[in-house]
Amino acid sequence: MAENAVPSLAIGIASSPDGRKKLAQLLDGAGTVVIVSTVDQARQFLDVVAPPPPESSESGLRIDSDRRVLCWLDREVALTPLEHDFLRCLVGAPGRVLTYERLHLEVWGNEHVGRGSDIHSMVRRVRGKLARLGVAATIHAIRGVGIRFSLQ
Repeated sequence: MAENAVPSLAIGIASSPDGRKKLAQLLDGAGTVVIVSTVDQARQFLDVVAPPPPESSESGLRIDSDRRVLCWLDREVALTPLEHDFLRCLVGAPGRVLTYERLHLEVWGNEHVGRGSDIHSMVRRVRGKLARLGVAATIHAIRGVGIRFSLQ
């Protein structure tokens, strides 16, 4: 492999055992291959191997997990444990929509979403803290889907 080359990974999806066997034969010698039964399993795999959210971003916005504070330039604001976990999810996936289900699982540790008032309350609190610091960021609620975070 060339220096600086990125190793490839193929994910194959086949619902039946025979389909997975045929897929394995077709992809033999193709490098690293993961074969799963469903698209959901592929997504779960990708979530497991994705790198953890960064403690900081190139924009200057930084989450200090040891002290549970959000830092922007020379200012900082304290975060509750839930605010910390919520922001780590959002900052770790800028521009991507994180589903309500995923946020609930990663922040609250359960799959119950209910009406989503807990997430929307969290969004209000985090928006307020970002505004207090003067961070040019937006947190968009995508109706029926989830939340997207972006820095301007």
